Amino acid sequence: MKTVSRLCLFSLIFVAVACAPKMIVMPSYEGRTFPEVLADLNRISSLDATFSIVFEKEGSEIKGDAALDMTSSGDLSLRVYSLGFLTLELISKNGRIKSNPSLDRNKILILTGGLKNCLFWWDAEGSTLGEADGDFLIQNHSREVWIDKDTFLPKLQNIYFKNGKMLAIYYEEPAVSNGVWYQSQIRLELAQYSATLKIEDIDFKITRRSKS
Repeated sequence: MKTVSRLCLFSLIFVAVACAPKMIVMPSYEGRTFPEVLADLNRISSLDATFSIVFEKEGSEIKGDAALDMTSSGDLSLRVYSLGFLTLELISKNGRIKSNPSLDRNKILILTGGLKNCLFWWDAEGSTLGEADGDFLIQNHSREVWIDKDTFLPKLQNIYFKNGKMLAIYYEEPAVSNGVWYQSQIRLELAQYSATLKIEDIDFKITRRSKS
């Protein structure tokens, strides 16, 4: 009887621990300023990532697991698997895009420029740094990125295209990899499409500073 009671107690403790909300460790930059953190982020030349991805379009949903290699210039190799089978392979290099199977323009925008700008959010050519509604704001002629003043992490990004369309990017769930903080859950919305990424692993490649 005592053994059964102990087993029940251990089971209740296990369930309580498993169901308890995870403690979120917030970024700490040891008194550094946001421009200093940006300078370090701008040293990242490429990244490798694995993530789950959910595509949605007008009520339909497709799930998969993805592996991504990407450079800060936007060159990328993306593979998406479903149930262990390769369902999408996309390569973008020097602005030339190949995909198998072929994709429509909106999905290509999400998976090329959208992925690049959401992951390399700090890299906005000709941008200015200001403040808006209590957040930092990185802004240029085609992009706006709102950054939380406490975490130095992006909250929202809008990308404006010449055809009048806008890609909205929403960020959640801070995480850290090799000292680099990032948002591990990202949702991209463009027209009737959306894609939600849950990053499982990411490796940032940092360019070494030249010796003086």
